Amino acid sequence: MRIQIVGRGRMSAALSAVLASAADLEIIVGGRGADGTAEDGAAVDLVLLAVPDAAIADAAGAIRPGPLLGHLSGATGLGALGAREGFSLHPLLTVTGGPSAAEPGPEPEPGPAERFAGAYAAVDGTSERAVAVAESLADRLGLRTFRIAEADRPAYHAAASAASNFLVVVEGLAERLAATAGVPREALAPLAAAALANWRRDGAAAALTGPVARGDEETVARQRAAVAERAPSDLDFFDALVSATRALAARQKGPR
Repeated sequence: MRIQIVGRGRMSAALSAVLASAADLEIIVGGRGADGTAEDGAAVDLVLLAVPDAAIADAAGAIRPGPLLGHLSGATGLGALGAREGFSLHPLLTVTGGPSAAEPGPEPEPGPAERFAGAYAAVDGTSERAVAVAESLADRLGLRTFRIAEADRPAYHAAASAASNFLVVVEGLAERLAATAGVPREALAPLAAAALANWRRDGAAAALTGPVARGDEETVARQRAAVAERAPSDLDFFDALVSATRALAARQKGPR
């Protein structure tokens, strides 16, 4: 099978690195202007659009008739592929540049194969054949799949954003407050990792700990005073998090 990956970003590089190791696949990476043909002029079998969401429709429109199309967006529907047969395959993971040379991480950056292996991916397609191709491709990458309906995409993508982006925003608040006390970010990492592991195993309500969950309002008040003094621009954010934590703690305890 000949697969053309359109895009020059991190996801494109990660996908091509893993798929190129398969003996029965020929991977062709193309940038803007790729049209679904290889250098020899022959049509490819599948075109993967690893481009920004806003560019999917234009990139799909540039592909010559023939190849199956696939995009990698979680938020974008299949309509972006036009009338073409195709699928969406959205890996639920982040592909970053890894630690910088100036600030090496405590652990080596995982390779592309390790990054995909065991993660999940949302798939959908315009036909059962397209879905089957998406699932087969995911299997080659080591991804586990589930179907996501068009009507469920906004809720699904909001959940993905909350699980990744919003989590980082909350950790940013912790990082800023810790810095005012001379505490390094790395010292908080095991605490955050344990909380995430508990959430994964037990769900949010059962994983909740801390002064709000215990009803220790005196400690919460001291924390709030510290935020007001040292990070006043974060006070509204802190208050919103405390309110959300109280609501979760109430669900944990159930009706009285």
